[in-house]
Amino acid sequence: MRQTVIRSASERRQAIRENAAAMGIDDAYISVLVETFYERVRAHPVLGPVFNDAIGDNWPEHLARMKDFWASVALNAGRYSGKPVPAHKKHASIKPQHFGVWLGLFEQTLTDTAPTPGALSYFMERAHRIAQSLQLALFGMPGLETETRA
Repeated sequence: MRQTVIRSASERRQAIRENAAAMGIDDAYISVLVETFYERVRAHPVLGPVFNDAIGDNWPEHLARMKDFWASVALNAGRYSGKPVPAHKKHASIKPQHFGVWLGLFEQTLTDTAPTPGALSYFMERAHRIAQSLQLALFGMPGLETETRA
């Protein structure tokens, strides 16, 4: 039988940070990951035009926001307070196939930069959930028909 452990929010946050630290994940690594990944995104033949069109000259602000986002996701830092679905919905150039390309490039960046194999899987698990959530919000579930009732 599994025993339930009740922890406070600060205890849970501390456990998440300790787990991440054991994999070599900290703010310094997140900065490397974000900078490297978006450098590759900007140069990518498929993703580059989509991101450059959406972000324009605001890359420094975007990178800072993404560092806060990934610190919040990976370290439970609580520094990100944006609304990703509305931010992505306003860009008609985003297509469902972009998510697979994005995930592939993200995984390659992790393969090249992650301090430990555990860090790669830790980030990819979260990246897959984020991509799936955004895809559902932006495009719905393919093949799911809605019935109209009279």
